[in-house]
Amino acid sequence: MSVAIDAGAARKIPWHVAAVVLAATSAVVGVIWDISWHRSIGRDTFWTPAHLAIYLGGALAGAACGWVVLKTTFAGTLEERAAGVSFWGFRGPLGAWVAIWGAIAMLASGPFDNWWHNAYGLDVKVLSPPHVILALGFTAIQLGTLLLVLSLQNRAPLAQGGRGYSLLFAYGAGIVLQNVAIMGIEQIGFPNSAHNGLYYRVAGAAFPFVLVAVARASRLTWAATTAAAAYLAISLAMIWVLQLFPATPKLAPVFNPVTHMVAPPFPLLLVVPAAALDLLVQRFGPGHDWRLALVAGVTFLAVFFVTQWLAAEFLLSPHARSYLFGVDQWDYSSRLGPWRYRFWRIQTDPVTPGGMALAAVLAVASARLGLWWGNWLARVRR
Repeated sequence: MSVAIDAGAARKIPWHVAAVVLAATSAVVGVIWDISWHRSIGRDTFWTPAHLAIYLGGALAGAACGWVVLKTTFAGTLEERAAGVSFWGFRGPLGAWVAIWGAIAMLASGPFDNWWHNAYGLDVKVLSPPHVILALGFTAIQLGTLLLVLSLQNRAPLAQGGRGYSLLFAYGAGIVLQNVAIMGIEQIGFPNSAHNGLYYRVAGAAFPFVLVAVARASRLTWAATTAAAAYLAISLAMIWVLQLFPATPKLAPVFNPVTHMVAPPFPLLLVVPAAALDLLVQRFGPGHDWRLALVAGVTFLAVFFVTQWLAAEFLLSPHARSYLFGVDQWDYSSRLGPWRYRFWRIQTDPVTPGGMALAAVLAVASARLGLWWGNWLARVRR
């Protein structure tokens, strides 16, 4: 069944969609804030403001999507019911179901995370078992957000364009990029890693998938660039705001007596390779996906390599040791030394032609998968 929405409806953002976008924003802000809390203060209580922001996102997404499922099931119009999918006798948009699952996973991870910390203390790694469940939960909320917005964009008349939906989709994709960067913080988070091989293999495998999918699925001309700009804006806002708040470490040993919240590392300059990918997607158009994937993967890696290689050299220089860049800050457990301004693992994992060739293969595969996903997203109607 073909489902469309009229031009008047296309100008409105349904409140439950706005609520889920807000929920995804609250969750990702809470996660960045929580990492800073652990690095600045340590683990003191479950009821930190950062945790409340995370779980507010889960509760808000679950409540909003649960409401729209119940309304669609019991009081929905024929158009609303046709635009939904059925599950266990209930009916609602596909994105709502995905977000509901994510909300359940997020809320379930809370008690598990509390128990884990009480049993094992402060996390050594970002990806502890409860954090994996939490990450899967807020990733599902982010994907649910994308699906909800895309279903509206794709059902809007082409003449109307659905530009507001497309902008929301690009913003949601920016949150997904933020999520990917958080999950890879130990490999690609700090500029100190930008001169080793693993940095480019991880980036090549992770980012083209999202950026190419966004460029293919959105009706915006510069969708990938907009998504990367949203990621950059969220990152910079968190860097600049967190440094304004005082903080005192509460867990020993304290080797670096920080006095304020430790900011996250400076974000990746994904806007530059994203703009190149937007140009390629516009140039190739629909079809020719294998050739586009080949060119897009290699182009992403080449532009990303030059951009990050040079940016990292600046970020480790004295010129970047300021509030604006927020990189000259380390957590309370760090034994400060000259290593802060050096590149890491360049002897054990140097950038070599063979390593970059592997990174290019990963980037091409990532771009091809991104095109497949983007083609599917462009067809989402429910």
